Amino acid sequence: MKQGAAEMQRFALIGAGFIGAVHAQSLAANPEVDFRFVYDVDLARAERLAFSHGATAVPSLEQVFDATQVDAVLIASSTNRHTEHLRLAADAGIAALCEKPIDLDLETARETVAYVEAAGITAMVDFNRRFDRDYAEVKRIVDAGEIGDVELVQLSSRGPSMPPLEYIAVSGGQMRDQTVHFFDLATWITGLDAVAVYATGSALAEPRIAEYGDVDTSVATVRLANGALVQIDSIRRSGYGYDERLEVFGSTGLVEAKRHRAGQVARYGSGTVTESGMHAGWFERVQPTYAAALSEFVGALEGARLPSPSLRDALRAQAIAEAATRSLASGREEPVGS
Repeated sequence: MKQGAAEMQRFALIGAGFIGAVHAQSLAANPEVDFRFVYDVDLARAERLAFSHGATAVPSLEQVFDATQVDAVLIASSTNRHTEHLRLAADAGIAALCEKPIDLDLETARETVAYVEAAGITAMVDFNRRFDRDYAEVKRIVDAGEIGDVELVQLSSRGPSMPPLEYIAVSGGQMRDQTVHFFDLATWITGLDAVAVYATGSALAEPRIAEYGDVDTSVATVRLANGALVQIDSIRRSGYGYDERLEVFGSTGLVEAKRHRAGQVARYGSGTVTESGMHAGWFERVQPTYAAALSEFVGALEGARLPSPSLRDALRAQAIAEAATRSLASGREEPVGS
């Protein structure tokens, strides 16, 4: 236990897989967190992760949702259990920071949000890209009116390689799994709701993905409440590394968050310039945002600010993803529900 832990926020982590391990590192490093417990359906995996960060592995959820021992839970479990764990946190009166999505079924997600809100606990969804410094600066510029009224937003999300088909089968599809982050970014940065979306896509990098009713290369066009447009291209396999960028065009100017390279050194030779390439994967690009999102949540627990992104923010992005998924199947622009 850290020095002065009695004054810290006592946390339990649910999930000891890859993303759970990422969150464990953030929890252990945060000076305002007393990282107490790790739970996973695989107890041995929970024990290994807990041991590496000075926490304790627990064999049951009853120990996780014990308000006498825990102030907050970080939910990094499998997607199909997010709803269950959010409801348990609500029942116990324990705050919750949850990985997206709340549930793959939008109606179930809505019911869960209503349940959690009725309990009155502090809850936040980890749309961690909001905590990228470049994207936060873009939002500040847009909010300040420095580029006038938003008219066009363009975003790119291009992964380095295809995920396993086993993952694709349970991911919910590209719109719900990959592009949803950028639906959230677009509405957050502009402060505008989406009213309709048209999406089209193909299975180019891995033709077998079509067997799951999914695509690996897509373009989604979102119409915002003021008539502005958002265009998002999403690619599962770039072949050259992880590539992500964002641009907002306004009535009086433009602001851009450029591609991040793995380094900023350029080597000049006779007739050539050699520069660093892209990050190998998405995690290398966004890793710092996980710790920043946790700090935001801890601040909300301490009453310094409201939790953001909220569960309602997650519903808004998921509603766009649902409409985009319908559009892929129908070939038409689809309305975005509330």
